[in-house]
Amino acid sequence: MSNAVAKTVDQLPLAPAPSESAAILSVIERMAVNPDIDPDRIEKFIQLKERMDRTVAEKAFNAAMAAAQTDMSVVAVNATNTQTRSRYATYDQLDRALRPIYTKHGFALSFDEADSPKDEHVRIVCIVSHIDGFSRNYHRDMPADGKGAKGGDVMTKTHAAGAAASYGMRYLLRGIFNVAVGEEDRDGNAPKAAPKITDAQVKALRDLIGKAGTTVEKFCEVGKIEALPDLPAADFDRAVSWLNDRIKARAAKASAVDPKEQFDRMESGK
Repeated sequence: MSNAVAKTVDQLPLAPAPSESAAILSVIERMAVNPDIDPDRIEKFIQLKERMDRTVAEKAFNAAMAAAQTDMSVVAVNATNTQTRSRYATYDQLDRALRPIYTKHGFALSFDEADSPKDEHVRIVCIVSHIDGFSRNYHRDMPADGKGAKGGDVMTKTHAAGAAASYGMRYLLRGIFNVAVGEEDRDGNAPKAAPKITDAQVKALRDLIGKAGTTVEKFCEVGKIEALPDLPAADFDRAVSWLNDRIKARAAKASAVDPKEQFDRMESGK
């Protein structure tokens, strides 16, 4: 090779090294045209490539999710729940704040419904797909019994199903991107959202609420929150104490002897 040719070759850009997925695809293509290759062996290579592609796409999904959440900030409340007397951000408010960010990072959201294992509940499903080919499903089971905060019927079943879907979409949108909701920023700095109780604490409160003979709706009304997960972590101990007091009072009332029953026992000598 002359010096001139060698110099020209040296100046040529190097071809990028093939990825593992591309290398396996090349192997599959060669195997496919070889009549001596067992089809089962080809199928195993195809499955291997699919797993590798899924892993790469999932990593891209997670990286984009982290980047999107970094760009998001607290969303201001813009509506009031008259039953629980609490402030919240509507779905429209969340959508206006979040959609430009998550679409910029390659995400698309679609909602659907599915059967819920809970009685008189509807399961709202959100499918989060990413431009690199990976998607993840999220869901939330919402009450659809038409009951209000005080336990009375306040809407038809059709209206209740629609309200459950609306609430579910809003809760899912907040939860998927871990978005905090708070009062409007009045000094140019985003307010720090107070930490909320954990899933384990939500479960513990549900158990105590049942033992206390009350309802989640009544508890939220007293606590001025829209749902149990909205309870500030700082109020958890006080809420547990309040429920335990109700449980004790309920137990004492159940064990108290009726005066007439006590008199009848004295008369009978028991």
